[in-house]
Amino acid sequence: MSFLALTALVVRDYDEALAFYVGTLGFELVEDTYIPEQDKRWVVVSPPGATESRLLLSRAATPEQESRIGNQTGGRVFLFLYTDDFDRDYARYKSKGVQFVREPKQERYGKVAVFKDLYGNLWDLLQPKAD
Repeated sequence: MSFLALTALVVRDYDEALAFYVGTLGFELVEDTYIPEQDKRWVVVSPPGATESRLLLSRAATPEQESRIGNQTGGRVFLFLYTDDFDRDYARYKSKGVQFVREPKQERYGKVAVFKDLYGNLWDLLQPKAD
C-alpha cells in the first residue's frame, strides 16, 4: 500500500507557523526535532485524528524558497482540509481570526469555504457530502 505521508509547506519561521497551525487551527504537533548539521528543524503537524497525511513545516533557506512563501501554487487552492463538522470548524476558525476569502457554499460534493493561512496560501475547508 502506498500513500502520501508529508506535504512540505514553505514557511518564514517555525515558531510563527506553529502558532498558526497548532494555536489557531488546532493541529497537533507530531514532531519538532532540531537538526544541527543543517541548522534546521524537522517540524511536522497534523489535523486532529489524521493518520496518513501531515504537513512538514519547512523554513525557507534560499531567496528562491522565500519567494514561494504563501504562493506555492500560483494563487490556486493549495490544501484541502476535510472536516466531519463544517459548521463547528468554520465558527471556531472565524472566532480565532482566520480570514475566509470565499464564504460557505453548498456544492454537489459537500459544504466548502476557502480561507488563507498566515502566509496567504489558500485552503478549502470541506465537509464532503455523505454517500
